[in-house]
Amino acid sequence: MNIKTSIFAVVVCVFAASSLASSGLEGQPAPDFALKSSSGANLRLSEYRGDVVMINFWATWCGPCRQEMPLLDELYTRYSRVGFNLLGVNIDDDSRRAMKMIDELGVSFPVLFDARKEVSKLYEVEAMPVTVLVDREGRVRYVHHGYKPGYEEKYLDQIRSLLRE
Repeated sequence: MNIKTSIFAVVVCVFAASSLASSGLEGQPAPDFALKSSSGANLRLSEYRGDVVMINFWATWCGPCRQEMPLLDELYTRYSRVGFNLLGVNIDDDSRRAMKMIDELGVSFPVLFDARKEVSKLYEVEAMPVTVLVDREGRVRYVHHGYKPGYEEKYLDQIRSLLRE
């Protein structure tokens, strides 16, 4: 094996390992959590068992999060009547900034506050946004890192598929 082939093999292994690590939650039971919501009530993930749940981790300083939120709100509005729920988990240290942003954007889905980052750690969130889709049985089915225009089409396909199950 020559040096170029060796380097290529190492790069492929490192890339494969990092790809596998980023999807380590897929197929696993979704870690349960309870957090205070923007309405003041504590919400617990396990209370949504039987529904398809999207968990979207976001922060006010995250540009792609701001861009994505109105699109996520459209999905929530469209499918909430048929067993779909969306929980936005904000990781800012100060929930007032998050409240201001959700008011500005007119977000209607529940927003939860993870200022101590405990839930973010459970879900291995290292960058913003991270979007997790949980099936009706409470298993993590899809994990998306980041956001680019067009991702909402993939979300829509996955939500529809999970709702049909």
